Amino acid sequence: MVWTIIGINILVFIYTLGLSPPGLAGFFHLFGVVPVRLVQPELAMSAGYPDPGYYTLITHMFIHGGYLHIILNCWMLWIFADNIEDVMGPFRFLLFYLFCGAGALMVHILFNLDSPVPVVGASGAIAGVMGAYFLLYPHSRVITLIPIFFFPYIIEIPALVFLGVWFIIQIVSALGTGILGTGTGVAWWAHAGGFVVGMAILPLFRNKKRCYYCYERIRRRKNFLLE
Repeated sequence: MVWTIIGINILVFIYTLGLSPPGLAGFFHLFGVVPVRLVQPELAMSAGYPDPGYYTLITHMFIHGGYLHIILNCWMLWIFADNIEDVMGPFRFLLFYLFCGAGALMVHILFNLDSPVPVVGASGAIAGVMGAYFLLYPHSRVITLIPIFFFPYIIEIPALVFLGVWFIIQIVSALGTGILGTGTGVAWWAHAGGFVVGMAILPLFRNKKRCYYCYERIRRRKNFLLE
């Protein structure tokens, strides 16, 4: 299922490459999550949206805004999601992934009720996967590349530390954006919300019969390079 999701992301991205700038903007507004469209559907429809767009809570996570965006998201999905699919099975994992993505955007909407800016990308759903990984495999080790000035510094750290620091960065960045009133183009609250949603709903989707195989596999898992 992980490879299927990655494949759909790539196909949709290839489709968007053929759109003109106005066509791409329209595609983002139609299939991305626009908070004001969901919160004030009458106002949004008067502005030209065809419907409230509740389906965008699903469709947004298969759309990406550039090469770096899709590469990073698919990379993180590939690194963390296979072990989460292991403990759920493919179809439970798909439901889990979709719930995480939708939940992440609901958190974003709570902090951006009047925003007309469309949100696209799988980051919220992937954050949910990372939240589940945080609970299931805290002692798995990750080789991380940390740039110090112009020199790469490679260090092996527990997933618990890597994911914990990542989550703190999302919270601090979200709070900083709100306090300073500056936009960065990153849905920080969606990242943080997806991480928490993933941890919260993990027990509903985990298949205990698969767990022994999963933990044996993670013991033999190779390290990956993260930046």
